Amino acid sequence: MILLKNCSVYSPFNLGKKDILLSYDKILGISSPIDPPKDNFPSLEVIDLKNKTVIPGLIDLHVHMIGGGGEGGFTTRTPELNISGFFKGGITTAIGLLGTDAVTRSLPQLLSKARALDEEGLCTYIWTGSYELPTRILTQNPRSDIILIDKIIGIGELAVSDHRSSNPQIHELIHIASEARVGGLLSGKCGILHIHLGDGKLGLKPVLDIFDNSDIPYENILPTHVNRNPKLFNEAIKFGKKGGYFDITSGINKDDDGGVAPDSAYISALESSVNKNHITMSSDGGGSKPSFDENGKLLKLGVADLSSQFKCLKGLLSKDLKMEDALLPFTFNPANLLKLPKQGIISEGCYANINILDENNDLFGVISKGERVLWDYNVIKFSKFEKI
Repeated sequence: MILLKNCSVYSPFNLGKKDILLSYDKILGISSPIDPPKDNFPSLEVIDLKNKTVIPGLIDLHVHMIGGGGEGGFTTRTPELNISGFFKGGITTAIGLLGTDAVTRSLPQLLSKARALDEEGLCTYIWTGSYELPTRILTQNPRSDIILIDKIIGIGELAVSDHRSSNPQIHELIHIASEARVGGLLSGKCGILHIHLGDGKLGLKPVLDIFDNSDIPYENILPTHVNRNPKLFNEAIKFGKKGGYFDITSGINKDDDGGVAPDSAYISALESSVNKNHITMSSDGGGSKPSFDENGKLLKLGVADLSSQFKCLKGLLSKDLKMEDALLPFTFNPANLLKLPKQGIISEGCYANINILDENNDLFGVISKGERVLWDYNVIKFSKFEKI
């Protein structure tokens, strides 16, 4: 058991100065003060967090846990991710997926990696499917994957408007979105179709076509990489003002990628009166960051960094955005949209997934499932073979 004393708590909503009692992997109590009798709790660890701020652990809904890429050949396949990278970026919950390559990488690999990271202290889920249609599956169809496999919450990332996609037709998109929705209804999960948007000329149109030609609700479709370029982002703003949801990629950098910087994108969306609860943010961590010329020739290749999530959060705070609003796309919003129980919020009975910030909003500590995994600015929990 751990007792955190004298901390300023954002749940992500401002709770003021509180004490937080953790028991195993759950939050047992939040009050001011909490002073349990020492004789009754001899193993209780008391930590004074005066002048520190406690926020929920970050949720990253788009992570290439087993690596991604390969657009430049076999040597450009990005490596699997280790647990320390998540904790270094303040991430305590991650949703894994496949990307362009669903041949040399597979759903069994992804599911196994998610279970390994879970055993090491991270809360994990995955998306079934990949870039192309027909989609990759583990059971007889994607609907069954969602219903029967505990860690699968939806389908993604399915690529549209991208020269690497399988160029799905509107009837195919509606069918796969329906599979996701019904799978979610029958299993109590979110049942979202998570759509990758590229730089293609169609932009957001394939997503809009789904809603124009079907009865799929907005909450069952989540397009990502909407800040890839200014034109696409402007389309996403219009979509959001109609009630749609979208995901900003925190790893997109204006200088390197020609996109809209994630902190600027989020603030612009708020200023445009997009519902602030309809915006999420993810890192694309572990995925490749290829740059192509107008003919589709690969120019360069990088790797998306998990730490972009926390860097973006800190950037938002440096622009004087209120802590409550800055936290929403990394915590409460993804937990609510993805129907992740007891996550994304600091509340009694929820997972003990907590980030601790110092006076400069730097990451002083991370507690994941009730265990200290980063402390005094240093990671202290590593993957089994990480240090060999």
